[in-house]
Amino acid sequence: MNELIYSNNVYTLRKEYGISQDKMAADLEISRRSISKIENGDQNLSLEMAYRIASYFNRSITNVFPLHEITNLRVCNMHKYNRDNIIT
Repeated sequence: MNELIYSNNVYTLRKEYGISQDKMAADLEISRRSISKIENGDQNLSLEMAYRIASYFNRSITNVFPLHEITNLRVCNMHKYNRDNIIT
């Protein structure tokens, strides 16, 4: 069975823009720990937060949080997946 899972480009975009986790957290009025969890895929985002982050980088949600189709999903952690199984 094929599944859809999102990844995120928050870390890459934050580094590209030269923004620290502390600055981004302050700008979005959330904790630095939340930024870290988002970047590591350890926090499920609300739709509102996904829009706020995409807007922060002036990007679309699908650019910041792209969906990938995967096969043979092996769940070790609900938010982790084997990147070798992504269909591009």
